[in-house]
Amino acid sequence: MGEAFASATGATLLADPSIVDGTLLMHGDTLCTDDLDYQAWRRTARSADWQREFLAKPVVLRRETVQGLREKSKAVIQAKTAEIMDVNDAAVAAAFRHHGVTRLVHGHTHRPGVHRIMVDGRRCERWVLPDWYGRGGYLEIADRKPRLVRW
Repeated sequence: MGEAFASATGATLLADPSIVDGTLLMHGDTLCTDDLDYQAWRRTARSADWQREFLAKPVVLRRETVQGLREKSKAVIQAKTAEIMDVNDAAVAAAFRHHGVTRLVHGHTHRPGVHRIMVDGRRCERWVLPDWYGRGGYLEIADRKPRLVRW
């Protein structure tokens, strides 16, 4: 998504990470520091050169590329342990410390729910959003109380 999408829909694009109302929002993939192969791919896919080359291709080729990447991703995921693909506890604690928050919301790791931890004597909660390929959902925060809503 980019500025054209935001303009057309009235959405506001947030930087990754962002803090909104004292809650740290992030994609979550940077917390998976034990998955070295993924981190290398992430650096490639987020590089301006790779994105420029990819977006210069016709839509048909981009769709084929994305489909191929998804198929490759499924195969790679099957070969990895859950521990490698999940967040690294030290990276999570570092994010809480660095941003000075006690609530973190992210996706990517596909283990939806709330994970409560202590960081430097502070009670912290990490909310993981469900993915969009199965039973999606979102986090609702009303009256300062969060709850995971699935559809």
